[in-house]
Amino acid sequence: MNKQKCTLIVFILLTLTVVLSSCGGSESNATAKQIDGQQAQQKIYKWKMVTTWPKNFPGLGMAAENFATLAEKMSGGRLQVKVYGAGQLVPALETFDAVSQGTAEMGHSAAYYWKGKTQTSALFTSVPFGLNAQEMNGWLHYGGGMALWKELYEPFNLVPLAAGNTGVQMAGWFNREINSLADLDGLKMRIPGIGGEVVSRVGVEAVNIPGGELYTSMQTGVIDATEWVGPYNDLAFGFHQVAKYYYYPGWHEPGPTLELIVNKQAFESLPEDLQAIVEGAARAINQDMLDDYTARNNAALDELVNKHGVELRQLPDDVLAELNRVTQQVLKEIAAKDSGFKKVYESQKAFKEQAINYHKISEQAYYRARELK
Repeated sequence: MNKQKCTLIVFILLTLTVVLSSCGGSESNATAKQIDGQQAQQKIYKWKMVTTWPKNFPGLGMAAENFATLAEKMSGGRLQVKVYGAGQLVPALETFDAVSQGTAEMGHSAAYYWKGKTQTSALFTSVPFGLNAQEMNGWLHYGGGMALWKELYEPFNLVPLAAGNTGVQMAGWFNREINSLADLDGLKMRIPGIGGEVVSRVGVEAVNIPGGELYTSMQTGVIDATEWVGPYNDLAFGFHQVAKYYYYPGWHEPGPTLELIVNKQAFESLPEDLQAIVEGAARAINQDMLDDYTARNNAALDELVNKHGVELRQLPDDVLAELNRVTQQVLKEIAAKDSGFKKVYESQKAFKEQAINYHKISEQAYYRARELK
């Protein structure tokens, strides 16, 4: 075969290829997409999660572990999350930055730790005298709260998800009796978030210390009082060994929501089914934690009081009334200066007013009826 014939044959073959490709272009594209989809289905994602809690700490720490276990099972092993406790990969209070910058794909924490970055973040954990756990979940998932939270975290390259709630907490552990407002004056107390700003107005020196350092801080007198969570966690930390008085109610954290934060690029890199699994697993551990605390706080409190001799005390009504008054003042002042804070605060406040009206004839009415003999 001479050179001209070879050239002609090659030209004909190339032409046919182009024609066939153009005729079946959509089919070829569909095939390519199908292959891409299959590859995404087969890819294994190995992520890191950093937390502000000690590794495997009951309740708070186990929520992160439970998420990792659930996500791996739901994904058939395609999403594997390794959990790091506070200090194992990054310090406890650097969780936000680590996830924002992509050092870790996920973090488990509480939004009020980041009020130094944005004051509004505190509203997504808990507000003194604000929403309880049931109400927080309602506001977040059906009252517009999640949309506001995502909007707040967008500039930080983060996707937030509610991922745990302890229910109403305790007011805390004290090494002095609180019989009046005067007893708070000069007290050095670990209490983060808006609650810390409130008590500072009545003479308390509020400090923010990671959970893993609280026992030693109380033991050595670095602080005089600390709030943490409630009987279940407080018993595990052994606070009854370093403080005498245990006060209630947890006016400062009536419905503290924990957060799962996800690096935005990492989240968007997941196929849609894995994104749904991340969201679904977070929703599951959000409720699971509340169930866990509801079941375990009772027995833990009984042990603290009847086995370890802890003195359980209620904060006086006049102290609570003043703390409530100061809380409303603080919230109004912040809202007047910060339009973003005001937007979230007003949404939450409107939801709370509706919830209060309904709960008067539902939850509160039932609690009263249950006590009638």
